[in-house]
Amino acid sequence: MSRWWTEAVAALGDVVALPLVVLILLAAALATALAWYYFPTWVPRRLPRPAVPRFRLPRLRWRLRLPRLRRVRPRRRARRRPDLPAARVPAPRAAPPAPAADAGLADRLAAEGRYAEAVRERLREMVRLLVSRRLVEPRAGLTVIELTEAAARVRPTVRPTLHAAGTIFSDLWYAQRPATATHDHRMRDLAADLRRELTGEEER
Repeated sequence: MSRWWTEAVAALGDVVALPLVVLILLAAALATALAWYYFPTWVPRRLPRPAVPRFRLPRLRWRLRLPRLRRVRPRRRARRRPDLPAARVPAPRAAPPAPAADAGLADRLAAEGRYAEAVRERLREMVRLLVSRRLVEPRAGLTVIELTEAAARVRPTVRPTLHAAGTIFSDLWYAQRPATATHDHRMRDLAADLRRELTGEEER
């Protein structure tokens, strides 16, 4: 056995160099290892089939088309609806009258010794009078200066009266000065002057 192998190697060495044989064996081993690692991705799933031309005979189809008969439906007559009366727009409701101001509230506050609140109530009466005469527009947050300027644009003669009333109100409610009966009497006279200027009526 050893002699046969030795003779075979010697015969191969005479034809091909032994280093080349070793290199070929290493390449074959590497190719076998790669084929075994990536198996079976390199194996074709389907074998190629030879393309054989196929001849198909055309099919003859005979169709007899008949005209379709449409069904005539009788027309329905539209029902006439009875004439409805025209819709009426409802008349707008009149706004309810504003409640009359309590004219004696300022006098009662002054009688109780609450002169600052009496002065404030008399100023409110003056503002209500200006609004009723449409000299100013009722707007929240209106200051005394803005009230005087707005009324003076329409009726310039009321500027001194409103300025004096605004000064008394600011001294009592913003400057925190003590209110006395003199302030209330002065405010009552100014309210009477404004009413006389706008309505022309003498205070009784």
